[in-house]
Amino acid sequence: MNINEQSINSNLGQLFGKIVSQPIKTHEAYNENFYEVMLEVKRLSNNSDIIPVSFGERMLNSLDDIAEGKEIAVNGEFRSFNKLVENKSRLILYFFAKNFIDENEKATLGIEESNKLILKGFICKPPVFRETPFGRQICDILLAVNRPVYNRSDYIPCLAWGRNAFFAKQWNVGTSVEIEGRIQSRPYKKATENGEEEHVAYEVSCKSIAVIENSNQTSSYNQEEAQVGC
Repeated sequence: MNINEQSINSNLGQLFGKIVSQPIKTHEAYNENFYEVMLEVKRLSNNSDIIPVSFGERMLNSLDDIAEGKEIAVNGEFRSFNKLVENKSRLILYFFAKNFIDENEKATLGIEESNKLILKGFICKPPVFRETPFGRQICDILLAVNRPVYNRSDYIPCLAWGRNAFFAKQWNVGTSVEIEGRIQSRPYKKATENGEEEHVAYEVSCKSIAVIENSNQTSSYNQEEAQVGC
């Protein structure tokens, strides 16, 4: 599946990077084992995002396909599920790999194609507009993306920056939108009774955003600023 081809899929992702952890079996479903690795994906700024990637064993010849230190390129979806942590529901995000990108295509991937995501969904919470301490405008968006085969939705946090943020803050709950961007990992510290704990948030940094009109036409606003969110 080529992310640049038109598809009825509302969740299209592409990642290229280096595996930086040993594969861990996470669960079994429909008599198939699933494994997770952490994938280091470079940014143009030369920083990296560390993204959890899930694999079903049917797409693997063996665990050597996802061995630590190996470079891989995959197509798939950015998904979520709710997990009960300390009696509180926590949104867990991960990239679900559907197939490997072949070696010839992988060799042509540049940094901009190493982390690419296209989502179509609807706004499920009022957008929150804010400014960073350095005066940069941000709009927090929670996007519900349907997963029709499973009759459920994935809830994906997204960040719009600068002029995109001014555009996104006007959206109402229920507005259908299309977002193109990249998955980013953001370390943060959380104060607890036992002191500070280190956590990682995963979200989509928006490169372009569009409102999907009822006529199936789109009214879009493209962010001209380079290196959005880096």
